[in-house]
Amino acid sequence: MTTTTAAPLTTADAEALVAAAVEAAEKAGVTVSVTVLDAGGHLLAFRRDDRAVLISGETSTRKAYTALQLNTPTADLVDAVQPGGLFHTLPTALDRPLLFIAGGVPVRREGRLIGAVGVGGGAPEQDHGFATAAVESLA
Repeated sequence: MTTTTAAPLTTADAEALVAAAVEAAEKAGVTVSVTVLDAGGHLLAFRRDDRAVLISGETSTRKAYTALQLNTPTADLVDAVQPGGLFHTLPTALDRPLLFIAGGVPVRREGRLIGAVGVGGGAPEQDHGFATAAVESLA
């Protein structure tokens, strides 16, 4: 059996993701915090801006963690946690609470999950756009 593996997310990749998300946010006049996790959920890069809301750092981390654990953008999961939704009880079933607000995006290479980026500080739709712009810049 042959197994192919995608190159893992490096610290340089993570720093580039942070820079791209911050650049996209600054162009929109928004101050954000950004978190990048590797495929194992380990912190590779983090930027907290003191001009952003105090909890934006924790928010960006939880968005990244959610996108990583569920391997999908958090923007696609909002309806799933509503009463009767697929993941209605999931946020309380894990050690680290998930956050189902747009702004977390998985990072893939060669179709494989290699990490996630989370952005917090703007409106959820803005954060999603900044995280998506960062991931697209890595390609």
